[in-house]
Amino acid sequence: MMASEQLTTSNVNLKPEDFQKIGVDQKEAEVIQRESLSAWQDAWQRLRQNKVALTALGVLVVIALAAIVGPWFSKYDYQSNDLLNTNVGPNADHWFGTDTLGRDVFVRTWYGARISLIVGLAAAAIDLIIGVIYGGIMGFLGGRTDSIMNKISEILYSIPYLLVVIMLLVVMEPSLWTIILALSITGWISMAWIVRGEMIQLKNREFILASRSMGASSNRLLFKHLLPNAVGPIIVTVTLDVPSAIFAEAFLSFLGLGVQAPRASLGSMINDALGVWLAYPWQMLFPAILISLMMLAFNIFGDGLRDALDPKLKK
Repeated sequence: MMASEQLTTSNVNLKPEDFQKIGVDQKEAEVIQRESLSAWQDAWQRLRQNKVALTALGVLVVIALAAIVGPWFSKYDYQSNDLLNTNVGPNADHWFGTDTLGRDVFVRTWYGARISLIVGLAAAAIDLIIGVIYGGIMGFLGGRTDSIMNKISEILYSIPYLLVVIMLLVVMEPSLWTIILALSITGWISMAWIVRGEMIQLKNREFILASRSMGASSNRLLFKHLLPNAVGPIIVTVTLDVPSAIFAEAFLSFLGLGVQAPRASLGSMINDALGVWLAYPWQMLFPAILISLMMLAFNIFGDGLRDALDPKLKK
């Protein structure tokens, strides 16, 4: 009772002048505390904070430039044999040494990197085009069309790509474009399933229903609303498809089903050096390091890009 009486007494003793009115500065109230950023600007800002992903991107840029201009810095080409300088170790004349036929390993390594990048980027581009179109139709139309198209993709996915390559080699000559075609026949399926899942998730969202109620056509819904909102997972998938295609090309060339001599490939160079790697390790070392570095950099950059484009990670 005494505490209640004291509280009542203190309340009675309060006067208006005991209170201070805090004013509001209208200009300060209207100041935007955080800069307004678009989705792409926000993703780029978060990607820049990921130093590991940026380092991987820098490594990829350096490798791409070296694959393009690297052979120009040597007086040798990738196919010239010099039987008087076979199995020479790295020196001032042959920076990466020579192989069993006297060919310059430096030039052949960067030429092989060029082949790997061409295969990886071309296969990823074809997977992107076919997968987005096929998956977009599946997810957008749904129903029976989705069921039939999905079954077709499952059947194709069950066919090993190595079997596809062997079948193609029966009717086509082994070449760079044969590998790209073989990888693209079934490589687009993962992209199609990802796009299909995004379409199914997005097509029942409120902004899609609002656009549909306002009379938007199917083409406008698909190309103006659905695909732009699914571009994040699509870009990440493309980034991760490139190292898969690079590894597949190197594996096929290692088995002798890829790029044929005298053209150089990282996989074929490793295969050529397999029998002498203990005596002349540089013949395998440089191609193996380069292909490992490319795949690692692509995967790290893909992971960083996925984190940057993930809306759940926005602060």
